[in-house]
Amino acid sequence: MAKWFHMLLFAFLISAFPSMSKEILVEATDGSLAIALKSARAGDILRLGPGTHKGPVEINTTLVLDGGGKAAISGNGTGSVVSVRAPNVTLRGLMISGSGSLGKGKDAGVALWQTATGALVEDNQIIGNLVGVNIQGAKNVIVRSNVIEGRRDARMNSRGNGVYVWNAPGSKVIGNDIRWGRDGIFVNISTDNEFSGNRFRDLRFAVHYMYVHNSIISKNISIGNHLGYAIMFSNNVTITGNVSRQDRKYGLMLNYTNSSKIQGNTIENVDGKCVFIYNAHKNILTGNRFEGCNTGIHFTAGSERNRITGNAFIANREQVKYVSTRWVEWSAKGRGNFWSDHAAYDFDGDGIADRIYRPNDIVDQILWKQPAAKSLLGSPAIQLIRWSQSAFPALLPGGVIDRYPLMQPVSPEIPLWKAAQ
Repeated sequence: MAKWFHMLLFAFLISAFPSMSKEILVEATDGSLAIALKSARAGDILRLGPGTHKGPVEINTTLVLDGGGKAAISGNGTGSVVSVRAPNVTLRGLMISGSGSLGKGKDAGVALWQTATGALVEDNQIIGNLVGVNIQGAKNVIVRSNVIEGRRDARMNSRGNGVYVWNAPGSKVIGNDIRWGRDGIFVNISTDNEFSGNRFRDLRFAVHYMYVHNSIISKNISIGNHLGYAIMFSNNVTITGNVSRQDRKYGLMLNYTNSSKIQGNTIENVDGKCVFIYNAHKNILTGNRFEGCNTGIHFTAGSERNRITGNAFIANREQVKYVSTRWVEWSAKGRGNFWSDHAAYDFDGDGIADRIYRPNDIVDQILWKQPAAKSLLGSPAIQLIRWSQSAFPALLPGGVIDRYPLMQPVSPEIPLWKAAQ
């Protein structure tokens, strides 16, 4: 009886799953890859032989496309090189190049369309395409440990993005090395995303957010870009453990960004501003290190109810730029920030300076409005104004005040970059 039962069960399984998944070797001959993709069944693993395989190609079946680090797919200069429309597809170990230059900025090395839910793109070399990876509405995608290099034959603003994410909830971009495009990662209208452990170089923006909510930016490194992390019109964003080093204009920009947490980041040696905060509300900035920038933080008067405490402002030419007629407190629960230019003392040894810190005075505000007045900085009149303000604080016009300055700076952990294998 048991024997007949097992035979019937086996027959049922054969009838229910007539095509068991298999591994298929695809040689680098003309048309072989396109033929293999058309005949492949769900679950198949296509192992591409060494050499160049002709593209563009489209994947409409759930499968694995594995180049083993020795196979290339080369497009013909039109459209996207690899277009994925099936769910749970894996692209691994491939050299992908040769996309078009049009498609309204969407021609890509890899295009993941809305039905490509759960795609995995890992350990690839995606080189010289308009867009590296274009995620168009596909949920829960992972783009991991790839080298993505854009084109260098056009102005920066005419290039495509390394990874473009549009309306792709749950997608993750992790551990990629992205260079020579427009923006490293550009995200537009999405939610619940994670962008972690990436390195960005020679770009306009490292990470660019527009209308992105409930997402994480962590342990990324931005080096020598025009702007590090541009967060715009976004809410509930966690920005933690990132580095901006030698970026040109801003390390971090918060523009209409609300209810977000910026913690443990290091921004250093930026030609312009470590941080620019414009009309951003109810954010927490804590445990960050802002060092060697032209301006530590430029904080606009339209930003309200932000908590800025536990940070280190070190050797910035101008620690804070904030124009206001009222005082804004940058401390919380008896703990403020460290200021390298604060001539502080701590008689009771509690780690809190015994003297209040005010980064700006009337002279600063005059210089912001009338830069030509810098020629008067050494004059007796200016020195008298500054002495009067120090002796009589009631003369100060308002602005940032830190009642509990720290005696020691924070030193966030710097993420170690590991290149894609």
